[in-house]
Amino acid sequence: MIGNRKQNPAVVVVRDAETIGAALRQALETAGAEERPGLERALAVVADAAGASDAELRGSWAGRRIRAAGHQGPLDAVAAVKALREAEPGLSLLQAVQLSKEAAATEAA
Repeated sequence: MIGNRKQNPAVVVVRDAETIGAALRQALETAGAEERPGLERALAVVADAAGASDAELRGSWAGRRIRAAGHQGPLDAVAAVKALREAEPGLSLLQAVQLSKEAAATEAA
């Protein structure tokens, strides 16, 4: 059937928060007093990122790419999709639309 084939995702989410968190915890064990607050904050950031869904991570990435391309309006607007496709020419129209929707949802959250 035309238009019903499954698209492969254009953006693959790589999660290495566990590895990064382990490295930060190890650094925290030997850190001096002046380094501890920064490492503790970094651990909190990693923990937050680890809890994000794949759609949130893709949306965040797409939103950054759209904004970096100069689009300042709504992230799910036609102009945002165009900006994303210009920034990432390998994206199909369908993929760019989906990513822009995820970007808008992530920004609204």
